[in-house]
Amino acid sequence: MENIIKSLAAKLTSKRLGHSLGVSETARVLAERFGAQPEKARLAGLIHDCARELSNNNLLQMAKSFGIVISDVEMANPSLLHAPVGAYLAKAEFGIMDEQVLQAVKLHTTGGPAMTILDKVVFLADYIEPNRSFPGVDQIRNLAQTDLDQAVLAAYDQTLRFVIAQGGLIHTASVEGRNFILLNSIKNE
Repeated sequence: MENIIKSLAAKLTSKRLGHSLGVSETARVLAERFGAQPEKARLAGLIHDCARELSNNNLLQMAKSFGIVISDVEMANPSLLHAPVGAYLAKAEFGIMDEQVLQAVKLHTTGGPAMTILDKVVFLADYIEPNRSFPGVDQIRNLAQTDLDQAVLAAYDQTLRFVIAQGGLIHTASVEGRNFILLNSIKNE
């Protein structure tokens, strides 16, 4: 883990590294709370933004070279590609072969349907880690104390409201992820 931190420190700004360390620790805590493997959560949280500071052109080029299918929304907003590109970089640069960890990295920004507990933990940790400060984050932190799905749903809802208010494009994976949680909660009533 220390080698990865050193490598990230050379690639990321100190603010982004601090965020990654915060996500790593938050993911570990959430994993312990909700039954995911803490070390996998910690690792995924640490590396989740390893491609975040690449330029949009680099993200597009790397996505193409990795064979990632680029949606119209991602073409219009290439920064969304940092998550799937980051999963490939984690494998190539850090030798991470654990598909569960790589999937959690891939889904940490947009989420998606049928996310595992680890996927949800990393998605949520990225949203609520201690360095995050925005209206509503404390409510989601409180939800994360007791209900993983409701906290993830609240994060989706808040993100969607923000993107809509900005006039931005909504990634279909986020809509599908949100709907998946809602449909499951209806089935379980």
